[in-house]
Amino acid sequence: MKKVLFIDRDGTIIKETVDEQIDAFDKMIFYPKVFTYLGKIAKELDYELVMITNQDGLGTEAFPEDTFWPVHNFIMKAFENEGVVFEQVFIDRTFPHENAETRKPGTALLKQYFSDQYDLKNSFVIGDRLTDIELAKNLGAKGIFINDNTNLGTGEITVKREELNDYIGLESNDWESIYEFLKLQDRVAEIDRKTNETDIKIKLNLDGTGKSTISTGLEFFDHMLDQIARHGQMDLDIKVKGDLEVDEHHTIEDTAIALGEVFAKALGNKLGIERYGFCLPMDDCLAQVAIDFGGRNWLVWEADFKREMIGKMPTEMFFHFFKSFTDGAKANLNIKAEGTNEHHKIEAIFKAFAKAIKVAVKRDPDKMVLPSTKGML
Repeated sequence: MKKVLFIDRDGTIIKETVDEQIDAFDKMIFYPKVFTYLGKIAKELDYELVMITNQDGLGTEAFPEDTFWPVHNFIMKAFENEGVVFEQVFIDRTFPHENAETRKPGTALLKQYFSDQYDLKNSFVIGDRLTDIELAKNLGAKGIFINDNTNLGTGEITVKREELNDYIGLESNDWESIYEFLKLQDRVAEIDRKTNETDIKIKLNLDGTGKSTISTGLEFFDHMLDQIARHGQMDLDIKVKGDLEVDEHHTIEDTAIALGEVFAKALGNKLGIERYGFCLPMDDCLAQVAIDFGGRNWLVWEADFKREMIGKMPTEMFFHFFKSFTDGAKANLNIKAEGTNEHHKIEAIFKAFAKAIKVAVKRDPDKMVLPSTKGML
C-alpha cells in the first residue's frame, strides 16, 4: 500500500500573499528550506507526492488563467529539477461561498485514493489552513500544520481548532522539522492476543515519554512492566485478563510473548537503530542487561532468587518472562544480576532492561542505515 503526502501549494511550498493570489513572478517567494527538505523527502522516504490547492475563481476575470499558469509551471519545473515530482496535481477553482465538494476540505477530487492501493491511515496532508487539517480528517489521514500565524484568519475555517487537534501530527513552519518528523515518525504498534487462557491487548509507542497504563491482575508484575515504560521512555498500554484462578504462569508468559511481538512490530525495518547494551546499580544490587534486536531469539540468564514469591509473582517466572520476550521480539538478551535484596534485584533487572531497550531503539536521522553487515535483521 502506498503512503501519500497531500501537499498544499500557497502558504506551504510558496509564501501566501495578502490577496491570496499568486499571479505574478514578483509575488512568488519559495518557502525557506523547502527545496532541500522536500527534496530529501522525495529521495529518501516512500511517499507519493500529490499537490492539492484551492485557487479561488481561477479562469474568471478576477483571476485569468494567463496570469496563473506561467508562475505555476515555473514552480513545478523548479521542484522537478530538484527531484521533487508530484504524481498528481489537483486544482479547485471554485469560490469559497460555493462550498463545492471538490474544494478542500472536500475529498471529491481525491476519490481514487480511497482504495486498497493506498495507506491513508499513514498518509499526511501538509498545509497552512485548518481546512487542510480537516481534509486530513476526512481522508482518514493526519495533518502537518504549517502555522506561521499569518493565515489563521483567512480562508474558510469550518471546524474549530480544538476539534482538529487530534488530527495534527505536527505543527511547524520549518521544512527541516517536517522532514525529520516524517523520517522519524513515532513507532507505534498494537497487538491483540487471545487464547483460552489469556486475553491481552498491548499498545506501544517506542518514541513516547514514559506514560503507561498497565493492568495484568498481578500488582507486582504491573510495577515491573511500568519500569519498562518509565525508564525506557516509551508509552505502554497493557490490559490482560488471564486465568489467575489457575495460577500466574499463563498471564506472565503470554504477556511476555505479546510484548515481544509488539516490539518487533514497532521496530519495523529497524533502519538507524543502535541495536545494543546497559548496566545499572540499585542499592545493594548490580544488574547488567545487554540486548540485540538482531532477528534471532536467545537468552542468557545469570540471576538467582532465594524467595519463592515477590508480591504475588513467582520468582521462577522471571526467567520465563524474559525468555518469552526474546521469542516474541526475536532478540538476544544477556541478563546478569547480583545482590542480597530480592525485590531490588528484579527491579534493577527490569530497569536495566528498559534502559537497554531505550539505547537499542534510538535512531540517528542522519544515518538511517541498517546496523548489520548481513543486509537484513
